[in-house]
Amino acid sequence: MLYREAGDFKTSYEADNQTFPIAFDRYRYWVVLAVAFLVIPFMINDYWANAIFVPFLIYAIAAIGLNILTGYCGQVSLGTGGFMAVGAYACYKLMTAFPDTSIVIHIVLAGGITAAVGTAFGLPSLRIKGFYLAVATLAAQFFLVWLFNKVSWFYNYSASGQINAPERFVAGFAVTGPNTAPAAQYLICLVFLTLCALIARNLTRGTIGRSWMAIRDMDIAAEIIGVNPLKAKLTAFAVSSFFIGISGALFFAVYLGAVEVGEAFGIQKSFLVLFMIIIGGLGSIFGSLAGAAFLILFPVAWKVLAVDLLGWPTDLVVHQQFMLIGALIMFFLIKEPHGLAQLWRLAKEKLRLWPFPY
Repeated sequence: MLYREAGDFKTSYEADNQTFPIAFDRYRYWVVLAVAFLVIPFMINDYWANAIFVPFLIYAIAAIGLNILTGYCGQVSLGTGGFMAVGAYACYKLMTAFPDTSIVIHIVLAGGITAAVGTAFGLPSLRIKGFYLAVATLAAQFFLVWLFNKVSWFYNYSASGQINAPERFVAGFAVTGPNTAPAAQYLICLVFLTLCALIARNLTRGTIGRSWMAIRDMDIAAEIIGVNPLKAKLTAFAVSSFFIGISGALFFAVYLGAVEVGEAFGIQKSFLVLFMIIIGGLGSIFGSLAGAAFLILFPVAWKVLAVDLLGWPTDLVVHQQFMLIGALIMFFLIKEPHGLAQLWRLAKEKLRLWPFPY
């Protein structure tokens, strides 16, 4: 009975068009943020940080970026792993070249460099689309991984070809390096995710977001009514790559600390983020978060159930994970193309009308 609009009056267009028009949603949003910022940092440990929370926050940023490009603008991309690698290597070069500059600035600049690279690789979208664009972005994935492997300048001529994050501090707390506390890792990733989600939400609800969706729905009709395809597609690639670059920088510097491009940012990374937005829901910021949470939590939960409780062999459980995730992807593509976000919307609609029939 709490989830109602009765008595929740609006006196302006801005109030009626806000992200959470129902008061109950706004209260829930602030409660979630309060728990995330004020409770979890005091309870988190190494296992929860490295197995669940930090990878979820980083992959959620990448999923938001890919969802802007694919879900909102309709431009299929299979180069997410390569663009994450650009963010990681840009952050590494900035950290080693400017050691006295804040790591936060390095991460943001890495996102900007990735946005420039993504815009350049987005130029083919002006002439091709669909399957052909997917192949073009797949070529970008392989080219970027090859580039970072072969050009030793990117990894400072290291004999191993591996890049390692130097120790850096934010507000006196180490956020990179061997002495990083789990709470510091978690909080810096949470701050970046919160800001990226707010920026993405406002962009998709504004003029630029409407131009993306017009291009997605029918690009010829969108051009006829005045939408500039060049501006819409390239801004989608730029914004998407910016978020993905930030996620790549965090993945390298804060989460792993040391990476080798072929292992950390291979084609499987691109497919993983793509599966997140398919399961979570295309064209939805919440769907990006839900898809990232599902694909991070599901393997952990399945391992606890199958290995720890049932005693099944670990290699068998790993193969079962691939089979179950593949089955879920097919299920969502066939039965619910809008993913977990649509299921959440339907549940809220039923709750608003309860106990009356839907």
